[in-house]
Amino acid sequence: MKEWHLLLIEDSDEDVAATVRGLRREDLNIVLHRCTTGDQALDYLYQREVYADRGQAPRPHLILLDLNLPGTDGRALLAVIKDDEDLKSIPVVVLTTSSNPKDIAACYRRGANSYQIKPVDYARFKQELQTLIDYWLRVATIPDAYD
Repeated sequence: MKEWHLLLIEDSDEDVAATVRGLRREDLNIVLHRCTTGDQALDYLYQREVYADRGQAPRPHLILLDLNLPGTDGRALLAVIKDDEDLKSIPVVVLTTSSNPKDIAACYRRGANSYQIKPVDYARFKQELQTLIDYWLRVATIPDAYD
């Protein structure tokens, strides 16, 4: 079974726990990697510092990005990813609580592949997360992580 590497960039332990529960699938081999800040995510994506070993930081097939992060926030991080020739082909789904129309428009202008607002209700969050994963890992054709 193919191994899918997802990079979750999220500072909230509570949101991470909900996401991990929502991603549990017997039909997909999902390996979740987490960064809690935008700066840590940059180190991960560029395989610097503690992530210099490629085994510790495999290139993700999909990035789930929160906007409100300490340090380099999700908006700035999205711009860096989508401006980089080596990273811009990685699909980035903004997964956030912000329903601000300015955030939504800005993220799409910066190259977000999708924008999803986290529902407060866990059952709905899990269902929407499952739909997101089904789309990106089953329906869409995305580049291999090492292409």
